This record gives sequence, C-alpha cells and structure tokens, in this order.
Amino acid sequence: MAKVTLSVIKADIGGFPGHSSMHPALMELAKRELTKVKGKLIKDFRVLHCGDDLELIMTHSKGVDNKEIHKLAWDTFKKGTEEAKKLKLYGAGQDLLKDTFSGNVKGMGPGVAEMTFEERKSEPIMIFMADKTEPGAWNYALYKMFADPFSTAGLVIDPNMHGGFTFEVHDLFEHKKVMLKCPDEIYDMLALIGQPSRYVIKYVFRNSDKEIAASTSTQRLSLLAGRYVGKDDPVMIVRAQSGLPAVGEVLEPFSFPYTVAGWMRGSHHGPFMPVGFCDARPSRFDGPPRVICAGFQLSGGMLEGPADMFSDVSFDNARNMANDVADYLRRHGPFEPHRLSADEMEYTTLPDVLKKLGPRFKKL
Repeated sequence: MAKVTLSVIKADIGGFPGHSSMHPALMELAKRELTKVKGKLIKDFRVLHCGDDLELIMTHSKGVDNKEIHKLAWDTFKKGTEEAKKLKLYGAGQDLLKDTFSGNVKGMGPGVAEMTFEERKSEPIMIFMADKTEPGAWNYALYKMFADPFSTAGLVIDPNMHGGFTFEVHDLFEHKKVMLKCPDEIYDMLALIGQPSRYVIKYVFRNSDKEIAASTSTQRLSLLAGRYVGKDDPVMIVRAQSGLPAVGEVLEPFSFPYTVAGWMRGSHHGPFMPVGFCDARPSRFDGPPRVICAGFQLSGGMLEGPADMFSDVSFDNARNMANDVADYLRRHGPFEPHRLSADEMEYTTLPDVLKKLGPRFKKL
C-alpha cells in the first residue's frame, strides 16, 4: 500500500474576541481554500480551531516538509490574516513572522506536526491541539503514553509494545537533538524533558521496527521573533492501536490536568484542561490552557471523523481539578510559581517594564 503523509499546520491569525476563540469567517475561508485543491494537491482535509488558533489537518502523498503543502497552508493563513484585519480581530497575523514564503513554514511562525507512514489494516489517529501553552506541554503526556506502564498497560502485556519506544528530544536553545531509547534510558530522558521550556519531544518511534508513533510541533515563537508575540499553542499527532498504545491509553495522561506554562500573556503556569470542541474557548484570565483531541480513522488517505474525544464525561474530574488548581494558582497573583521564573520572563513584556527602574538601583 502506498504511503500517506498527515500534516497538521496551525497559526494564530486573529482572535475573536481578544485571544479567546476563532471567528467563523476565518474557518469558512480556510475551508474554501482547501476545498479548491482537494483531490489534487491534497487527498482530504479538516479545519478546526482550539481557542484562537486555526488548525489545518491535511492528508497527501507529498511527504513531510513539502513546499507545495506548506505554501498552501501559508497562503491560507495570509488570506485569513487579510480577512482578520478587515474584521479588526485581535492579533491579526501574529504568528506570521515573515512577509514572504521561503519554501517551508518552519521558522516562519506557524506550528507543524507531520508524519509519513503506510496505512495499517485499521489506522486510528489522535490529533491534539492546544491553546495558551508552549510546545513542551506534550512532554508529560508522551512520557506517560509511551514509557509509563502505570498509564499504558500495553507496555507490559502487549508483546508488540514490550520492547519500548525511542524518543527524539530537541534542545530548542542549542538547536540540537538526541535519541533516547526507553525503557533503558528513561532516567536520562526525564532529566531533559522535565525542563519543557527547553527540551521538547519531537518524535516517538517503536523500537522493534522504527515505526513512527507520534509527531509534535516544536517551534518557540519568542526564540524566532526575539520577543513575546504570543504562546506557541502546539499540535501533536499520535497513532494508536495494533502495537501502539490503545486510544484509551493515548488519552489517559490527560485525566490529570498537569501544569504547563503559558496562560495570561504567556507569563503564568496553569492546569492543562482537556475539553470538548465547544469548550475550547478559554476566557478566564485568557485560560486556563486548553487541549482538545480530534479522533480519526484513516482510510485510503481519507479522514473519517473527527470524533470529539474529550467531550466524554469521564474527563469531568480532570476539568473540575483544573478549575480548583486555577483558583489556587490565581490567588498568587504576580508571585511565583504562578508567574513564570525569571529566565522565562525574559521573553515576555516584563523586561520593558523593568528597564525604567534600572537607573534607580544603587550598589549596596
């Protein structure tokens, strides 16, 4: 069977209102643009949003990092930005850091998660989309899915998973990567990914046959732009079943609303709240950070779905806990640990505020 490429490319091109959600006109524009090339450049597509981020989900046969696919996404975001400006939407085009397309959207602002694989007899795909957080937000979940037997039973009882998985971890500051084979190197990996602002899991591969299992977006806008221009709001693709974690095992890590960086002005820690599509409109203190999951079955490159995976009532406790944690953290106001540590605040607007105090400091 021929291989298929799944590309998820996202950008914040304007919020409605403020940073909370997506204007319907931008969704419709994106659908019109992708419909023009369906059956030609791309096999199939879906347009979704998480908060104020526009998500383009596309299948094709062009492979990853393809210029035509990336230009399609870029042109769609540019046209959407023009519409956003007409509507005076907030932050119109804020993720588009360059004026012209240069062959690939990587390094230009939009987030990208892609993978190429041969379809199995049944191909369940979970696509996660986040708002008000950073790319390292997936670290905890991916560790739980592919390395923690207390979360994923298949690591113990499925002979096709028992050999474990290899994680490709990127150092976003030094622009380096390292491959870590688990379970052998779990402790080495945790030493890195426990610092999600710097070390981010990009890919996961099955050890037995090097089959790709997961792919994430890893760009940090502040490092690309040299200033705060909004949070990165990452996306992630995870394949499930048949020698990979079951759908329920893929979702299980989100039953705990673990803490991520982002939230208001990209400057605060908050609980990662799993929600259904209808609740992916963060408004309280521009948050708390949200995550949605679109479930698909892939058939001949065509997307069957999406199923709204976090609309399940079994995630109600996670949402309730997230609200309790949000209450607790919010009471800290401008104090750490609610506010990010000083090294991370360097990429926000706080340094501009502190500049005026510089001349007033005197030696002790």
